[in-house]
Amino acid sequence: MANLQTFERSEYQQVKSDLHRKILDRLNLEKLGRTPSDTAREEVLILIRSSVNSEAVPLSFAERERLSREILDEIFGLGPLEPLLKDPTISDILVNRFNRVYIERAGRLELTGLTFKDDGHLMQIIDRIVSKVGRRVDESSPMVDARLADGSRVNAIIPPLAIDGPCLSIRRFGRDPLTARNMIENKSITEPMLELLSHMVKGKLNILISGGTGAGKTTLLNVLSGYIPPSERIVTIEDAAELQLKQEHVVRLETRSPNIEGKGAVRQRQLVINSLRMRPDRIVVGEVRGEEAFDMLQAMNTGHEGSLTTVHANSPRDAMARIENMSLMANLNIPERAVRQQIASAIHAIVQVARLSDGSRKLLSITELTGMDGDMIALQDIFLFDRHGIDESGRVRGTFRATGVKPRFAERLAAAGCRLRPVLFEALMEV
Repeated sequence: MANLQTFERSEYQQVKSDLHRKILDRLNLEKLGRTPSDTAREEVLILIRSSVNSEAVPLSFAERERLSREILDEIFGLGPLEPLLKDPTISDILVNRFNRVYIERAGRLELTGLTFKDDGHLMQIIDRIVSKVGRRVDESSPMVDARLADGSRVNAIIPPLAIDGPCLSIRRFGRDPLTARNMIENKSITEPMLELLSHMVKGKLNILISGGTGAGKTTLLNVLSGYIPPSERIVTIEDAAELQLKQEHVVRLETRSPNIEGKGAVRQRQLVINSLRMRPDRIVVGEVRGEEAFDMLQAMNTGHEGSLTTVHANSPRDAMARIENMSLMANLNIPERAVRQQIASAIHAIVQVARLSDGSRKLLSITELTGMDGDMIALQDIFLFDRHGIDESGRVRGTFRATGVKPRFAERLAAAGCRLRPVLFEALMEV
């Protein structure tokens, strides 16, 4: 882009900022708010093009058109982030500083050439995002979780906690959520594993999905929730609402941050307790991360079978330890063995997922909780993914296999009308 190389980037940003201000002065924002979205965009774009063309700046037609589109994004969207949000191949947008914007595509991070004008410009975009969901971010509350209109999860952290300036992370949700068929085509899971999981959901077993950041826990939770019968009442509880359940009878609850006086916060534990009074057939907690774990176990043990939740952990055994530690955070002075007994009787299975070194996401294991073995929770694997190494192209090679063990909960599923085919536990698939 020859002209832009001679026309300094700082000058370009200044022209863009000046034009943006002039156009806002000329717009009737109140009237604009009453105009249909597409019509308003077209009217404003005509005004922007007219203003850009009247400026004496050394830019070609294509560059003037780009400038017009960028100003339109500043007025109606999220500025420099708009082209990234329109790209369905991007899974994460990571703004480290106003002039360092990274994206993740197919599990790989790459630096983009996009920049904000300065820290103030980035802060305007952050404020625009969080204010739409009734949240705020400032020096007294410098961290915030929010979401975009499409359900994408947003985290922002600003100075004084972020030393180099405001930092923004967006975990994208695709326009078309990943389906069970997509997961099979991507070799993230096998047909027998999915058949078992679908029967487990339909048969009202309590399932814990475990994995690291970006492993696909929420994606799998969305897929599994699709097997909940439409006749059941579902209550979802999340820190930032991102589940995309397709059933009609769904009540969505979301935590609330404290107000400017530090009051009015509503935590997940309060929502879990409240949900028990809402006559739920199923309780789906987006992620347990604190003392609400104990109340979740209580709900699973007292007639709310078929509940689903996720937890950050690197293995099924680690997941058990995390649930135990979080339950003890409730400060109820319960012995550790009693908490483990609660876990063993409440949770029927742990599904472990991971993002591998090549960026692919795999379901590593389906593990059954079989009760207590002395003071320890007894686990047995039903399906596993065995890694064999990495091929010439850097892809992880491995095999999905059944361990040959028939789960103890098979009888419970059969009583619920979900009979497991014996052939499910003989499957082997190379990927």
